[in-house]
Amino acid sequence: MNASVNYHVKKPFIQAFEFDVDGIDGNLVSPELFTTDVSVYDLRESQTNTVFNVHGITFLENLSPVAYPFTAEQEQVYNKEIQTLLSTHVSAKDVLVFDHTIRIDDESASRRPARNVHNDYSEKGIQQRLIDLVGEQKAAEYNEGHFGFVNIWRPVEDTIMSSPLGFICPDSMNDEDWMTIALKYPDRHGEILGVAANRQHRWFYKSKMQVDEAIIFNIYDNKGLPYLAHSALDMKEEGAPGNIVRKSIESRVLVKY
Repeated sequence: MNASVNYHVKKPFIQAFEFDVDGIDGNLVSPELFTTDVSVYDLRESQTNTVFNVHGITFLENLSPVAYPFTAEQEQVYNKEIQTLLSTHVSAKDVLVFDHTIRIDDESASRRPARNVHNDYSEKGIQQRLIDLVGEQKAAEYNEGHFGFVNIWRPVEDTIMSSPLGFICPDSMNDEDWMTIALKYPDRHGEILGVAANRQHRWFYKSKMQVDEAIIFNIYDNKGLPYLAHSALDMKEEGAPGNIVRKSIESRVLVKY
């Protein structure tokens, strides 16, 4: 399959995304991005299996669909489901779900699919987020053991027929491909890792993901499990209807192994 993605462009300074600029919900100022055509391998067409504790990613199926939008009670139920999934599939001993983001591929949506090639945190961003979540004392305890941050990504309402989530095979990346990108929100600052274009990158995804399927992928591990650069892919599946937009939910989770 062919798709296009938006790589970051390296600069001699730290670039930034600025969110809700001038108090306007969804108003985004973006750093420079470079649109590139890539070839994407479809895992659904192969017998390839990804194993989380080796590849940093695994694909799940036959799950209960996620209710949309959440009620407070439904969110509690879903958080418990996430705890069970991570205990079963990544051997997590302690799970803290701290964020759910609904993304809708529509110009009126406050959160659209992320179309920049990135990983969700830098090392500095991880340590600050860890302290924000559990406090300095517990953060020190986490760092003494084995912990990580993972993302659970799922379709909502309909099969994904456009703008699917794609990933770069970690072993096709170089250290020089990464760069720090600042995130500036009205109430806080953070950091992610942006990715520069490299012809060696091997992209993959799973086509036409359904509401009973999910992806668990690593975004940080303090013992060296690979994290995955990812982005929405600008592409449409064959036979994609024009009236169905991509809706997804991603949940960020702190895990202790």
